[in-house]
Amino acid sequence: MHIGKSLLLNNAVIYLPDSVLIGGSILIEDGRIAGIFAAGDALPDNVAVQFDVEGRTLIPGFIDLHVHGGGGADAMGAATQPDAIERMSRYHASHGTTSFLPTTLTADHEPLLQAIRGIVQAMKSGTSGAEVLGIHMEGPYLNPKRCGAQDSRSMRIPSRKEIEQYLHAAEGALRLITLAPERDEMMELIRYLRDEMGVTVSIGHSDADSKTVRAAVEAGATHVTHLFNGMSPLHHREPGVAGSALMHDELAVELICDGVHLHPEIIRMVYKVKPHNRIVLVTDSIGAAGCPNGEYDLGSMPIVLKDGTARLRDGGNLAGSCLTMERALANTMAFTGIPLEDVLPGLTINPAKQIGVENRKGSIELGKDADLAVLDTDYAVVRTYVKGVCVFNRDEA
Repeated sequence: MHIGKSLLLNNAVIYLPDSVLIGGSILIEDGRIAGIFAAGDALPDNVAVQFDVEGRTLIPGFIDLHVHGGGGADAMGAATQPDAIERMSRYHASHGTTSFLPTTLTADHEPLLQAIRGIVQAMKSGTSGAEVLGIHMEGPYLNPKRCGAQDSRSMRIPSRKEIEQYLHAAEGALRLITLAPERDEMMELIRYLRDEMGVTVSIGHSDADSKTVRAAVEAGATHVTHLFNGMSPLHHREPGVAGSALMHDELAVELICDGVHLHPEIIRMVYKVKPHNRIVLVTDSIGAAGCPNGEYDLGSMPIVLKDGTARLRDGGNLAGSCLTMERALANTMAFTGIPLEDVLPGLTINPAKQIGVENRKGSIELGKDADLAVLDTDYAVVRTYVKGVCVFNRDEA
């Protein structure tokens, strides 16, 4: 568990929920934000450590709800590689992520069960980088027609017995599940997961029509996985999942803003159409993120990484991404012309709300966890703090 001693961060441009504090300071005690001071305010003098931010930008740390891997490790390897989640946490912390959901892939029952158990064990042990907030199950209840880079051979219709085994293995840590609502038994499953288990349900890898999406929303779905990718497209005679996601304000939508998964003009369109508090930026990063060009695996699927883009070796479909949250932030600002304060919620408070942790994560407010990132003038991450502990320092990397 990350718990920092008392720390005072001075002389920062601090992005608060409704304002920007220039020349401000933040006091951290026992891992939480204990004081926020404007320039000229009297500062406490009995602080163990002080750090001059030197006028740089101080923001809430990024929360990534869709993370398959990074730094050569992946979530599906959590059962066989005890340090897999730890390696992921360090890699993503170096890019400003302070908490995340390790995300599983479609797989046969036993490998998926073991991966869930491995992630839970990593949560119990704690990490030295970004904090693990829970698990995102992407599959296996998806539509093979929209399989993307997931293994269609293992996609299946859910059974209550099977899902209860996953829930039992997760020990309350299942936060988000992606499924295709048009498949048999899905509406009942959505109601059960949302109403009885408190799990956020996302529509993804789906060929649903607008009527089915509406029914899924009524059943309790509140999220859409990587909008436009792996779903029925927007058509003028049938909105599909993509069009319906834009129209239903109940649905928050994930965007992969790497400039490959979505054209910059599409990202601009989403920001014009969708309420900004219903946009969530994610990486969908894979184990090969941060690695050199070459051949890797995504679950059971061989992939080729070239110039920062991963594709299936057979067929050429995009296979997750090698995006980081700091790059997603900078890209989105460049693509849309929207300022930092308006893009930032999509990487912080919006994802926190989607999985019910906004009372302690996602913004710089008194009493919340001191999960923070210091940005340079080019929006590159200089330092990352998780519960007041500096888990990444560019000067020491």
